[in-house]
Amino acid sequence: MTATAPAPAPVRAHTPAFVPRFALVLAALLATLFAAAAPATAHAALTASDPQDGAVVATAPAQVTLSFSEQVAMGDDSIRVMDPQGKRVDTGELRDMCSGSTIRYGTALHSGLPNGTYTVAWQAVSADSHPISGAFTFSIGAPSATQVALPTQQAGGGPVGVAYGLARYAAYAGFIVLVGGAAFILLCWRRGSAERPLQKLVLRGWVTLTAATLAMLALRNPYTGSGKFADVFDLEGLKAVLETKTGASLVSRLLLLGAAALFIAVLFGAYARRRQVAETASSPDPAGEDTAAQDRKDTTDLAFGLGIGGSVLAAGIAATWALAEHASTGIQPGIAMPADILHLLAVATWLGGLAALLVALHKVPDIEREAVRRFSKVAFISVLVLTVTGVYQSWRQLGSWSALTDTSYGRLLLIKVGLVAVLVGIAYVSRGWTGRLAEGRVGSGVAGAKGRVSRETRTGVSRETTTGVSRETKARETKGDVSRETSRETVPEATLETVPADPKRAAQLARQHAARENARERQVRDSDPGRAGLRRSVLAEACVAVALLAVTTILTGTEPGRAVQQETGRNGSATAVPDRAVKITLPFDTGGQNGKGTVRLELDPGRVGANTLHLWADGPDGQPLDLPEIKVAFTLPAKDIGPLPLAPDRAAPGHWSSSGVQLPLAGEWRIDVTVRTSDIDQTTVQKNVKIG
Repeated sequence: MTATAPAPAPVRAHTPAFVPRFALVLAALLATLFAAAAPATAHAALTASDPQDGAVVATAPAQVTLSFSEQVAMGDDSIRVMDPQGKRVDTGELRDMCSGSTIRYGTALHSGLPNGTYTVAWQAVSADSHPISGAFTFSIGAPSATQVALPTQQAGGGPVGVAYGLARYAAYAGFIVLVGGAAFILLCWRRGSAERPLQKLVLRGWVTLTAATLAMLALRNPYTGSGKFADVFDLEGLKAVLETKTGASLVSRLLLLGAAALFIAVLFGAYARRRQVAETASSPDPAGEDTAAQDRKDTTDLAFGLGIGGSVLAAGIAATWALAEHASTGIQPGIAMPADILHLLAVATWLGGLAALLVALHKVPDIEREAVRRFSKVAFISVLVLTVTGVYQSWRQLGSWSALTDTSYGRLLLIKVGLVAVLVGIAYVSRGWTGRLAEGRVGSGVAGAKGRVSRETRTGVSRETTTGVSRETKARETKGDVSRETSRETVPEATLETVPADPKRAAQLARQHAARENARERQVRDSDPGRAGLRRSVLAEACVAVALLAVTTILTGTEPGRAVQQETGRNGSATAVPDRAVKITLPFDTGGQNGKGTVRLELDPGRVGANTLHLWADGPDGQPLDLPEIKVAFTLPAKDIGPLPLAPDRAAPGHWSSSGVQLPLAGEWRIDVTVRTSDIDQTTVQKNVKIG
């Protein structure tokens, strides 16, 4: 029977110090992008192990150690070692062997292990909250058959990983709609606080973000552990999650969302009512004028307070991402986290405000032209902030120009930049349509009047007016003074339709009246060319914004280019960390038949003194390429040392090695690899590495 290497238990301890069609289009676009995205890799990666993968050792080691490129969290069951029969041979106790910049963990093995092939399965959570896992084998004495099958599913994969990823998408979308919608009301169109469509938009953003955060908190334990939905109900696992940085960030977000609920209640309740009173208050009496002025001042003060409080809440919610993901790790975290907060706020203000503007253009007939102009200015400032913080984040996460094309992170970043360029272009077109709008309200003149009547009708006529008119009409009909037809000519139709005695007839008339009002609104809305053109361009902006949001969410789960290049040495000067192997990849092309391929070089431990060199040659199909000849030379130009030639021994098809490679001094060494694919086809490729 074949045993499968069990997944390590969840990490718990030892953590180091609007329109239906439009909605369907957006959902389909998100689903397509999500399905096409590759599984997210994490910031940290395994850089070395002892024993190495595939190594054959003469005697049983006392322990197994793993080294990582970044800080990780591991628990007692994070490293498991199994014999050929699938029985665990480790003690189950994690050893923290970290020292300075060296991140290393290990576990002790039982003594007296017999010869054979052993399997090591490990799992950890990187400092930027993403789970990572892997497995490898080593042999004692000689390789043997093993009943242990290496796990094929990576940590954070499977159905749980998909559900957690969808929750992450929803959280970002909810944050953007919540913050951007509120910012649009307070900065661009304060009268919008009393408009039901905008109220619904902001409220739905809050509900989406809250629900997504709760889902992420519940799924966090199975996401970083077993990958089984049943572990959602593991209270011990939930307790362990709450003790991690990510768990604390999610709980903090929920607390801030509780305060945000109060903010929304004040914005759409007390502030909206007070503003309506201040707008309608007018009196020839000086005392009345003083009261109206005081009401307007109180409303302005309340708006200022809401602006300050809302900004603090938005920044706090944005910080829950910055403190738990890429910004909190790597270089310059003290600068990166504030920059990440500003970046998120700028994205939300721009794209969320865009969604609010689209809803207002579609649902509110009399939105003022000035509101659109204000949003144009706010969007411009947001783009500037996005540019500055985006350039810094790109430099920090990439590290080199080559990472733009050589890493998944860089390629996604290029797609994001392209989408931003398209979005800015469409925004420029929208500015042109804004300039064509009529003065005053976007749906000016009769549109504004009909819009106001429409809203008044939807909110209902006052009970006193309705009752009075009803009594008068009935009296007239009883006395025969006027016919019903004459009554309908002298009494507003909306008033008559609100008073039938039959509830079913009243409901039917209400539906008919609502349909007529909606049709009238659409007619007025579509009769304004400027408004129609602006609405189309804003809709196009919103579609591109959804794609941009999807790419940005994928980026947050993708290993930064700087980290990838530090692991593989693909940049021009790879930095060697003490006691960590130097690994570089060199593509070559000798120009002849079958002359293209890749050489992978590993120099272990990558420091002054004796080193072990391994070379692997792969063809374009990824299969081992058995070259007729391969040579290596080491040169230290700064000290005028070298070239030091080396002819490694062939260990297996496509694999060469050499032990005792001496590097006498520290510095930036140039490694030249000469590859020959035939009697006449040969080329030399090179890279620089820093030896400490």
